[in-house]
Amino acid sequence: MSEVRVIPEAGAPRPPRGRSGRPGAVWGLGAVAIAALILMPVAAVLARLALPSGGAWAHLAATVLPVYVANSLGLALGTVTLAVAMGVGAGWLVAACDFPFRRTLEWALILPMTVPGYVIAIVYFDLLGYAGPVQTALRAATGWGRDDYRFPAVASLPGAAVLLALVLYPYVYLLARTAFLRQSRHLMEAARSLGIGPRAAFLRVALPLARPAIAAGAGFVAMETLADYGAVYHLGVPTLTYGLFRTWFAAGAPVAAAQLAALLLGFVAFVLVLERAARAGRRYATDPGGRAAVIPRRRLRPLAAAAAILACLLPVAFGFLLPLAELLRHHFAVGDSMWGPRFLAFARNSLVLAATAAALILALGLFLAYARRLDGGRAVQAAIQAAGFGYAIPGAVIAVGVLAPLAWADRTLNALLAATVGVAPGLILTGTIAALLFAYTVRFLAIALSSLEAGLARIPPSFDEAARSLGSGPAATLARVHLPLLRPSLVAAAIFVFADVMKELPATLIVRPFNFDTLAVRVFRLAADARVAEASTAALVIVATGIVPVILLSRAMNAGAARPRHPPAGG
Repeated sequence: MSEVRVIPEAGAPRPPRGRSGRPGAVWGLGAVAIAALILMPVAAVLARLALPSGGAWAHLAATVLPVYVANSLGLALGTVTLAVAMGVGAGWLVAACDFPFRRTLEWALILPMTVPGYVIAIVYFDLLGYAGPVQTALRAATGWGRDDYRFPAVASLPGAAVLLALVLYPYVYLLARTAFLRQSRHLMEAARSLGIGPRAAFLRVALPLARPAIAAGAGFVAMETLADYGAVYHLGVPTLTYGLFRTWFAAGAPVAAAQLAALLLGFVAFVLVLERAARAGRRYATDPGGRAAVIPRRRLRPLAAAAAILACLLPVAFGFLLPLAELLRHHFAVGDSMWGPRFLAFARNSLVLAATAAALILALGLFLAYARRLDGGRAVQAAIQAAGFGYAIPGAVIAVGVLAPLAWADRTLNALLAATVGVAPGLILTGTIAALLFAYTVRFLAIALSSLEAGLARIPPSFDEAARSLGSGPAATLARVHLPLLRPSLVAAAIFVFADVMKELPATLIVRPFNFDTLAVRVFRLAADARVAEASTAALVIVATGIVPVILLSRAMNAGAARPRHPPAGG
C-alpha cells in the first residue's frame, strides 16, 4: 500500500521547533512531571483504599454512611435543579428579550457568585432562624409561641439546596447565555414560520441546542455542591464532605477519612462522566454570518417586561443584595471583636497566601500552556488535561491527598536525619505554608491553564517562526514575544485565582499550619460559635475580593455585545 501523507491545512498552528529540530522536548517532559505532581494527591487517596481502617470503615458503613450518601445525592440533585432553572431562565431572558434594565441585570446576575456558600448559609440561618429577626418580628406582631406556627426550616436539606443554588446558578447562567447568543437566527425564523410561538420555540429549538452548555454548567454546580463543607456544616446537613471532616478530626481515623474521600472522588468522577455524556457529539448551532445572524431580541410588552425584570432581579436580590445588606448591618452594629492588628493579621495571611498561590499557579499554568504549544504530542496533551482535573476535585479530598504523602515524607526524613545526625526535627512539610500552597495549586491550576491557553491560541504561530528565524529559543520567545501579548490573560487568571484562594475553606481548614487563620477560617470559626455579627467583617472582605472577577466578566460580556451587528465591508 502506498504511503499517504496528510498535508496540514494552510494557516494551521504547528508546534514551534527549537534549534535542534525537536519540538520542545524539554518543555514536554517538564509538563509531564508537573502533571504527575498534581495527580499525586489523587493517587495517595486511591492508594489508601487498600489499607486497613481498624474497623472504622465497617462502623461508618453500618451507621452513618448511608445518610452521608443519601444527603450528598439529594443535595446535589436539588441544587442542580434549582440552579439550572434560575440560570437558564435568566440566560434566555437577557439573551433573547429586550426589556428595561436588561443591560444592568445582565451583569448583576453574576454577582451572587462572589458570595461563598458558607457565607450565605450563616447569613440566612441567622436571619431566618427561630431567634432571628424575621421570626422574632413575626411572633411579636402576632403573639404566637413556638408551637403556634410553622416556618420553613433553613437548617435542612431543602434549605441548603436553595441557598447553594442562589450562589452557584451564575455558572449555568453564563454558559447558557453564551449558548443562546450563539444560536442561529435562521433556525428561530424557521420555527416561527411553522407557526411555533416564542415559548414553544424556546422549549423545542433554543433549549435543546443549548443543552451542551447547560450540561457543563450543571456539572460544575454538582461538583461544587459535593465539595461544599461550610454551608452543610452550619445548616446541619451531614454529607460526605461533612463526614470526611468528622471522621478525620472527631473520630481520629485518617484511613477511613481517606476512604470517604475516595468515595467522594468517585461521585465527582460520575458527575464528570454524566456531563461529558450529555455533551457528547453535540455542537452549538451557529451561523457563519456572525452577529447579524444571531437571534434578534424580542421587545416585551409592559406586563411581560415587569415579569422578566422580577424573574432576573429575585436571584440577585436573594443571592447577593440581601446577604450583603445583612453583613453590612452586622459589621456596623458589632463587627469583628479583633478589629485592629489581630484582624489585619488574618487579612495579611489571606492576602499573602492568595498572592503567592496566584503567582505560583500562573507560573505553572504558563509553563504547561506553552509546553502544549511547543509539543502537541499525545503524552503532553494527556498530561496537561490531567493537570487541569484538580478543579473538579473537592478541596477536602485534595487536602487528604496532600497530607498523606507529606506525612510519609516527614517520617522518612526524620528517620534518615535521626540515623545520620541523631536529630529528628519533627514536622518539616506537613502543616506548613508549602503544603497549603501545594493544595491550592492542585485545586486551582485549571483556572490559570484555561485562561492562558485561550490567550496563546490568539497568538499566530508565525510570531514563533519569526522569533526563531532571529535566533530566539523557546524560553526567549516566551519572554520577549508571548508574555507581553499574554498580559490581559495573565491578569485575568491571577485575579480569578486570587479570589478563589481567598474564599477556599475545606483545604485551608485541613492543611493550614497550627494557629494560622485566614479570613475564610475566621468566618467559619466565628459562625460555628454563633458569633455571626463578628464574622461579618471578614465575610465582607471576602465578598469584596470576589467582585473584581465579576467586573472583568461583565467587561468581557459588554465587549462581546459591542461588536458590530453586521460584518465590515469586504469581510
